[in-house]
Amino acid sequence: MALLDDKLHGLKEPRDIRAATVAILSEARAAAMADVEAGFAGHPRAARETVRAIAAMTDGIVCAIHHVATGRLHPVKTASGGERLAVLAVGGYGRAEMAPASDVDLLFLTPYKITAWAESVVESMLYMMWDLKLKIGHSIRSIDDCLRLGAGDMTIRTSLVEHRLVTGHAPLAEQLRERLWTDLFARTVPEFIEAKLEERAARHQRQGGQRYVLEPNVKEGKGGLRDLQTLYWIAKYIHRVDRAVELVDLGVFSRDEHLSFWQAEDFLWAVRCHLHLIAGRPVDVLSFDMQVEVARRMGYRDTSARRGVEYFMQDYFRHATRVGELTRVFLTELESRHVRNAPILGRIFRRRRKLKAGFIDQHGRLAIQDDDGFLADPLNILRLFEEALRTGILIHPDAMRLIAANLDRIDDRMRADPEAIRIFMDLLLKHGNPERALRRMNELGVLAAFIPEFEPVVAMMQFNLYHHYTVDEHSIQCVAALAEIERGEHPADLPLSSQIMDRGISRRVLYLAVLLHDIGKGRPEDHSILGARLARRIATRFGFSQDDIDTVEWLVRNHLLMSDVAQKRDIADPRTLRDFAKLVKTRKRLDLLLVLTVCDIRGVGPGTWNNWKAALLRKLHSETAGALESGLEELNRDKRQNEAKRSLRHLLVAKGWDAREIRAEIARHYDNYWPGLPTDTQAVFAQLLRQIGPDEIRIDLRADKDRDATRAAFVLADHPGIFSRLAGALTLMGANVVDARTYTTRDGYATAVFWVQDSEGHPFAEDRLPRLRQTIVRTLMGEIVAREAFASRDKPKKRTREFRFPTHVTFDNEGSDIYTIIEVDTRDRPGLLYDLTRTMAANHIQIVSAVIATFGAQVVDSFYVKDMFGLKLHSEAKRDLLEKKLRKAIADGAKRAEA
Repeated sequence: MALLDDKLHGLKEPRDIRAATVAILSEARAAAMADVEAGFAGHPRAARETVRAIAAMTDGIVCAIHHVATGRLHPVKTASGGERLAVLAVGGYGRAEMAPASDVDLLFLTPYKITAWAESVVESMLYMMWDLKLKIGHSIRSIDDCLRLGAGDMTIRTSLVEHRLVTGHAPLAEQLRERLWTDLFARTVPEFIEAKLEERAARHQRQGGQRYVLEPNVKEGKGGLRDLQTLYWIAKYIHRVDRAVELVDLGVFSRDEHLSFWQAEDFLWAVRCHLHLIAGRPVDVLSFDMQVEVARRMGYRDTSARRGVEYFMQDYFRHATRVGELTRVFLTELESRHVRNAPILGRIFRRRRKLKAGFIDQHGRLAIQDDDGFLADPLNILRLFEEALRTGILIHPDAMRLIAANLDRIDDRMRADPEAIRIFMDLLLKHGNPERALRRMNELGVLAAFIPEFEPVVAMMQFNLYHHYTVDEHSIQCVAALAEIERGEHPADLPLSSQIMDRGISRRVLYLAVLLHDIGKGRPEDHSILGARLARRIATRFGFSQDDIDTVEWLVRNHLLMSDVAQKRDIADPRTLRDFAKLVKTRKRLDLLLVLTVCDIRGVGPGTWNNWKAALLRKLHSETAGALESGLEELNRDKRQNEAKRSLRHLLVAKGWDAREIRAEIARHYDNYWPGLPTDTQAVFAQLLRQIGPDEIRIDLRADKDRDATRAAFVLADHPGIFSRLAGALTLMGANVVDARTYTTRDGYATAVFWVQDSEGHPFAEDRLPRLRQTIVRTLMGEIVAREAFASRDKPKKRTREFRFPTHVTFDNEGSDIYTIIEVDTRDRPGLLYDLTRTMAANHIQIVSAVIATFGAQVVDSFYVKDMFGLKLHSEAKRDLLEKKLRKAIADGAKRAEA
């Protein structure tokens, strides 16, 4: 303070004193903050010193400003009883924990009603702090005000729990402390606890309710800093502790549990500090773009198997899980000490079942009667979860605590024990809701201990926009989806899967394959191949028959096969179906793979499953099942053409067409038109082509609810590039093309059909169709140039720009009898399909059909094409040239988007 006084010496005007104080402190704060950041860079995964240093620096600023306000701006020679002021830190600042951009929460405490002097001091202090660009939260209250407001407002009461004297009249602060504890806190412990726990539950719900939300809120999310702070608030409210370590001496936490608390808190604070420093403002959401930079700052590096950001997020989620365990332990202690009532709803509504020996009902929770006796037989660890599922009782946190501390008892001998394996398989198969046991086993480390091959995927994040969950949670969600189907919960949405489960298949094979299908992720090797080897090892250890072992291995190895064929290939092409049927070989495998595929897609996250995918999978299953039963020779092009013509003939007769018109309609199409379209779409084209003039453009737009899409059918005079212009027009309206076919009639008309969805993955609303039609017509007439229009629409979103999707272009001359399949796998953007198809048109490539599969920010576009002579692309030199041009179109479009 003496140094500050020296620099202010000689200044008389209040305005000059304030300005000089702000200038001096601003320079000192910048230097101190630079030192703090430099120190943090030296230990970027541990922020305890950093958050305390920022709080200490803030203390210094507040003290200096108070000194100037009371000593230079508003001095009093003889202070009366009312002219006393204490400046208290509250909230996080009161705990002496501050992130770089945290608010400075202050309580200006007066003994009685505020005096003119105190008001002037507070006003001067606030102006100087605002000039320093500090974000101030403040209140001016007397002790009685604090007690009265704290009694009626839980937020105010919580901030008062953490108050700390920074400067000013210390006896006044001590008086507040004593009166808070005696007059308010001691009388309202249960009320405070319940309020904080309700607040926590509501906060989790707002943040998505999942610990593994892939863009978590470090402060407010499940397993975040606020959860740890809630424990601290409650502990302080009950026990008057100042630090979490004091809870060890009180018997609330063990030393290991306190270490977990300490490590999780340090890690989460480090993440939050990095977020604030990167953004230069208070940011608490760990968004995808932030995750990459935070991971880099914290020293996580890419390997050949995974990106550094994925290792970082795996550590984050493991800390978040541990915070959840600590919360359970703490709440149990509250119940055992009778400062919180145990939940009773479960006891009221649960059907009562007699518990097996060794287990007891404690406050409505499944507890262990004798810890030593329980641990004498490691199989009891699995029996606990079986008993919880059998009875429907929630496991007591003390039992969870005991298990978490004794995971080393699950050794190789136990893993190979037939009784242990029986119990585990019963958990999957016997009780109808296996996900409940699996999730709790996973959180406590039991699942990874019993199946060590599962441990690497625990809390493993997949850094993409497609998967909503970590790998372990996705696997459990898939098991939950399978159990729902088996319980008969989706007969209307999933009729085929429901029928397959009802018909009876190997449940043990299917459940194990669903649980293990992604177990190979996170390693350099293809996860399906590695996963298949791991699944074989596990199924062998579990004592499966050789046939079942082979089937589990095959399902894990091929768990993406059906999804890829359905979504990335034209399943109207007989060659596609023949090749798929040859890989599947048997109806048993086909049925198992269909159900696994459905569960895998449904387990990705909300909104991923839709009628479009359902229709594709059902059609692929139906066609393949028919081929497996009747023979692959049934899948021939001539037969399918004749069936398609017969179906259209019947439909047109029903619509009143005469025989001559029907013959003319069927004669105007080339052979490749017939197998590729549903009969109802061919009937629409027949109507559009009827008596069409040479310059007419006819369009039919209507919802195809069975496929969750809008079907857009076009008929107009054929010319090069028409597919590209149609794709551009549709995309300009925000349409996502999911499937497309285009054919040319013998008399020179193009018949093109696109199935498109809106941004939510649904058919376009009826009121949007007229504008969609208008944009299409204007684009076809040349009034709108799609390439120019895309320049402003293709910009990648900030939060997705860190995703890496290397471009792959492949040419397949074997996957179809008459077409070359060009597959382009790259980052998605609105103008991509237009750029690709325009490039092909410019190189005289005829596009017959396009199948579009989108996975978050990644897209796989598959084009069935011919050259200008109607042949496959046999020339390697021409394929290489076309690939270069396609890659250039992708790169140019990306540059245009980023400009």
